[in-house]
Amino acid sequence: MASEPSSDILDEQNESDQDALLPGTIHPGPSKLTLYHWTQSFNSQKVRLAIAEKGLRCEEYNVSLPLSEHNEPWFMRLNPTGEVPVLVHGDNVLCEPTQIMDYLEQNFNHEGTPRLVPEEGSTYYHRVQHYRELLDSLQMDAYTHGCILHPEITVDSHIPAYAATCIRTQIGNRQSELKKLAEQNPELKDAYIAKQRRLKSKLFDHDNMKYLQKLLEELDGVMDQVETELQRRVEETPEEGSPSWLCGDFFSMADVSLAVTLHRLKFLGLSRRYWGNGRRANVESYYERVVERPAFSRVLGHVNNILISAVLPVAFRVARKNAPVILGTTLLIGVLGGATYIAFLYMKKRLNVFS
Repeated sequence: MASEPSSDILDEQNESDQDALLPGTIHPGPSKLTLYHWTQSFNSQKVRLAIAEKGLRCEEYNVSLPLSEHNEPWFMRLNPTGEVPVLVHGDNVLCEPTQIMDYLEQNFNHEGTPRLVPEEGSTYYHRVQHYRELLDSLQMDAYTHGCILHPEITVDSHIPAYAATCIRTQIGNRQSELKKLAEQNPELKDAYIAKQRRLKSKLFDHDNMKYLQKLLEELDGVMDQVETELQRRVEETPEEGSPSWLCGDFFSMADVSLAVTLHRLKFLGLSRRYWGNGRRANVESYYERVVERPAFSRVLGHVNNILISAVLPVAFRVARKNAPVILGTTLLIGVLGGATYIAFLYMKKRLNVFS
């Protein structure tokens, strides 16, 4: 089980910030934003993209899901559901992605900060809210786990073949781990048991092909609505060189949801099912444009780099935690290798003498 993050790991996230937030604590200060997230978490990506698009300064701490850091007591005290992302701002702790993004929009709207939600009551406001709700209703964790457990429903997936076996084993281990943590932390027992039940139910649903097919059909309907809305934007701005986004000529919270959704579908190997080769040409064009946005590039990068950006931080985190063991093993291998080489030279010299 991973231990509570040390200050040097926090420094990796933002070396310029010397008064880093320690896990489980809340520091006052209206201008300080701290986000606990996991780089490959879909909801974390939405929140991070919103922060980047608004140009906000935010200290980030990567809570590693592969290392089960989101199940550790310090994080469960911060968010009893044990889910990322979590935003801390002064005395406010927000744990639901839509709530976090609304909070950012309401509290960081001064001059020079881009608005991602239009003024309430306007036509644009209702349009943005409609598409946010529509896109946020998609069960992306089900799509993600479903495509991992059933790769046959994907085409050109970026998920390695061994992932299905790994995730089944991991989920099984997590249930045992949560049970153990519940026994070790009586004050968090109810939270751990509730999470254990949700995990078991989630695996059952996401491994059900009938359920997955129903979700994929629902996604078809959502993509049809998005394609139609994007076509309206094309008709509104027929001049070449006048790009528009989902709800108008401005990038909105609805675009945050759509951009991250399309990026995830591309990674899962579902993009060919929903756009490309003449199908939903507006969605295809939209995705090609949105990946070029500077904020998108910083937060999500190219779909081919997703696994690298997920694996490397975990590898470095494991190496840091096990540094003495790794150093000792490396030293031992070096000594044995050197001794073997010296022995080889000695035997070679002896053979030359006798020959």
